[in-house]
Amino acid sequence: MTDLQELQDLEGELRRVVRGDVDFGVTARALVTMDASNYRRVPLGVVAPRDADDVAAVLEVCRSHAVPVVARGGGTSIAGQATGTGVVLDFTRHMNRLVSLDAGARTAVVQPGLVLDRLQEAAAPHGLRFGPDPSTHSRCTLGGMIGNNACGSRSVAWGTTADSVRELSVLTARGARLRLGRGWAGAPDGLRALVEGDLARLRTGFPDLPRRISGYALDALLPERGADVARSFCGSEGTLGVLTEAVVALVEAPRARALAVLGYADEGAAAEAAAGLLPYGPFTVEGMAADLVPPATAVALPRGGAWLFVETGGGSVDEAHARARTIVRAADALDARVVTDPAGQRLLWRVREDAAGTATRMPGGGGEAWPGWEDCAVPPARLGGYLRDFRGLLARHGLRGTPYGHFGDGCIHVRIDFDLLSEAGVARFRRFSEELADLVVSHGGSLSGEHGDGQARAELLPRMYGAELVALFERAKGVWDPDDLLNPGMLVRPAPLDADLRFSVLPREPVDVAFGYPSDGGDFAAAVRRCVGVAKCRTTAGATGPAGAAAGADAAGVMCPSFRVTGREEHSTRGRARLLHEMLAGELVTDGWRSTEVRDALDLCLSCKGCRSDCPVEVDMATYKAEFLHHHYAGRRRPAAHYSMGRLPVWLRWAARLRAAAAVNALASVGPPARLAKRAAGIAPERALPRLARESFSAWWRGRETGSGTGAGPAPGCGESGDPGDLVVLWPDTFTEHLSPSVGRAAVRVLEAAGLRVALPPTLRMRGRPVGDGRSRSAAALLTARRGRVCCGLTYVSTGQLDHARVVLRRTLDLMEPVLETAVPVVVLEPSCAAALRADLPELLHDDPRAARLAARVLTFAEALERHAPDWTPPRLDRPAVGQTHCHQHAVLGDAADRRLRAAAGLTGDLSGGCCGLAGDFGFTAGHFEVSAACAEEQLLPSVRTAPEDARVLADGYSCRTQLEQLAGVRGRHLAEVLAEALPETPPEEPTEGSGDAGAPERA
Repeated sequence: MTDLQELQDLEGELRRVVRGDVDFGVTARALVTMDASNYRRVPLGVVAPRDADDVAAVLEVCRSHAVPVVARGGGTSIAGQATGTGVVLDFTRHMNRLVSLDAGARTAVVQPGLVLDRLQEAAAPHGLRFGPDPSTHSRCTLGGMIGNNACGSRSVAWGTTADSVRELSVLTARGARLRLGRGWAGAPDGLRALVEGDLARLRTGFPDLPRRISGYALDALLPERGADVARSFCGSEGTLGVLTEAVVALVEAPRARALAVLGYADEGAAAEAAAGLLPYGPFTVEGMAADLVPPATAVALPRGGAWLFVETGGGSVDEAHARARTIVRAADALDARVVTDPAGQRLLWRVREDAAGTATRMPGGGGEAWPGWEDCAVPPARLGGYLRDFRGLLARHGLRGTPYGHFGDGCIHVRIDFDLLSEAGVARFRRFSEELADLVVSHGGSLSGEHGDGQARAELLPRMYGAELVALFERAKGVWDPDDLLNPGMLVRPAPLDADLRFSVLPREPVDVAFGYPSDGGDFAAAVRRCVGVAKCRTTAGATGPAGAAAGADAAGVMCPSFRVTGREEHSTRGRARLLHEMLAGELVTDGWRSTEVRDALDLCLSCKGCRSDCPVEVDMATYKAEFLHHHYAGRRRPAAHYSMGRLPVWLRWAARLRAAAAVNALASVGPPARLAKRAAGIAPERALPRLARESFSAWWRGRETGSGTGAGPAPGCGESGDPGDLVVLWPDTFTEHLSPSVGRAAVRVLEAAGLRVALPPTLRMRGRPVGDGRSRSAAALLTARRGRVCCGLTYVSTGQLDHARVVLRRTLDLMEPVLETAVPVVVLEPSCAAALRADLPELLHDDPRAARLAARVLTFAEALERHAPDWTPPRLDRPAVGQTHCHQHAVLGDAADRRLRAAAGLTGDLSGGCCGLAGDFGFTAGHFEVSAACAEEQLLPSVRTAPEDARVLADGYSCRTQLEQLAGVRGRHLAEVLAEALPETPPEEPTEGSGDAGAPERA
């Protein structure tokens, strides 16, 4: 449809008859141009129906306009079947309920948009679960699983989705409402005659293997198989009808599980061993080679170059463990380990579940790899031979791939480093695909063993089934959908496998950008290509409790806080990456860096950097957002918040120089001036303005050195032996310096108590080179030196003021040169500032070698104590701790040293994950308060409310402490403060204005 009037008529008719959401705007369309495959199609519009009546109305309108309809769930399909050029039905927004659950009958009634983990959570209290469990269980939908006949790692025990389907409610393209089941229940007119007219072909034309997903399952309609219309509908990829409700079977969940990890010399040996383990009744027989296992995880694995993960179950841990040991004895492995600890099992399963994303970036700097041949399956007994032939085929084509997956089912996942950007690369992609299809068939296999054919493999189905059986598929499609309205181009009369490739629209030359993107060769388009659509960012469940544990949830996860709150695709990391992709393509989003659609989607990005660590391919949306804002506002007036909070270090330094803290605090506490100031500064009216410290941290330090300030004289900085300890430079970040100096004072006390010598960064910026011993400066240099203050540039980076950030960071490097000439570490107390120095500094000043040197020196408070005072024992508190690991620490810095320090101090319990929601300027910016508060309610505030009375509330980030104070009235403490208070002979500190805790009661 190209005529604008026709398009407007279509949209208008849909709005009149649909009670759900109808959106033909740029953003809605851009978000669904792709799934998790190599393909891209631009739809006309998106409809989120509220019920089956809405679906029927959409089908009637689209049929009258001859517009195709594509059903879409979580958008994680890997073969292209969740994209289309007509109207896309998004079932995740409204038709996402668990209608009912009958524990006695072990069945559940679900809508197509229900996420699998929500069903698992509801079934768990009854000791039940849904059998199939794809690695995308936290975001894939039941409708998508039925459409693709999805399986997952436990299919050796519970089969495919088709094995768990009992009845399906379906709408045909011509409006018939069918209830599909066994005994020809719900069969459309003509289907039975078609089957009974070709019984011999249906009995002999399908390979016999557990993971045969390709084509239509017409053999399920054979009389000896119960003429099961519901089962035959599974795997039809939305081409036969639109699912509106399903009755699915549940299975009994094991009370206890054990995981036997078996080590083999290579993947071939592991593959050959897999089939021999099936008679022992395992739940999983999963395979993975060493090149997909992170080094940190590999140390926990038994010896070997490849492993089988074999899960067993039982009524007790002992029973599950005994079954695992039986498998170990039968496995003939090089080495083995049995894991019964649930946390240890989750760690290993996360490695497997993230493999689809991890494999997209080839190990050893090998570049990008893509789906397309993601899930071929062969008989399990032939898997070893198939893998050897597969490796040989890769070598002949000069390609690389890392197989992994469901070895017990003979189903292999692999991402291959196809060149999908050049004509020659695409031609090789086609040749390889054709030869691999022949190889799979020669081993008695199926082109698809889990994810469906879609566009990636449907063209090659005649090689597997022959022309006559494929012609029968076409006739079946004609019975169900004679107008070819539903998902055309999939399964029958398919589009070419090398058409509609999503990268073909991207610019061929690198885009001029500010950041260096070192992991992407400096190419912003390559950075955006990182998002392959596996949608781990679309997880909405809280990561606590037995249901989360059963689903393998990560209690420390951060990504993606705004999506967790709104549930809207444009607020997910994937959604934003899709919009950036379309911005670069220029076809749908046509105004480039000036795009309001991209700007609005990024507006609710908290720049938490959670995606940098939680995303399997390490998409860094915080950096992309800063890049976009830099270009979007180039030469234009910025929002007021960019000038107020984005340049916060400047305003706070001026307030300190003018000694105006008391006056500013007084005005901020008076209603009318405060409201006026917040309106002018673009600050949310719901927010209280932070109070400035009466004395900055640096002023306290200077007074301490001279003995004229509020602090005691400097400590000697000697260890227990009396020898001078290591020297560390303590970074006076903006928040510690002007808003929370109590943190800096506490850190000094603790570091010196640990025997370390503490210094602050230089404040004189010398001109000219050093003379003499390399440290001295000439008298002229000293006379012409300029005073300055170090700054990490965080507030400039987060608001996209990258030119200002560069100036600030280069000035900081000039000041830090004397430190960089030594081996002295730099201790940064504020996690967001430490992350900025570790990550943003070297990526923004990628042309300045000093940036990488400073980044390498940055240590957190806990890291400094662990590395430079390893023999120091912290004071014992022996109390529980609650609070939140700072999102930047989780994503960039890591918190292993903090965990060990807390344990040494007797602070028990784990801190919550997620993001506090304040996130620097985000929660203070007008229009963000509601989302900011909802983010805090996701994990942080509940953990504090339910904490024991004697718990210490830990929050190392100024934002986290402010959010706790303003939303919960609770005083959070930096770990340094908690330890300092417990040191012997340390006088209690008076609360200081601007310390981040004024007026907030303490929990302990």
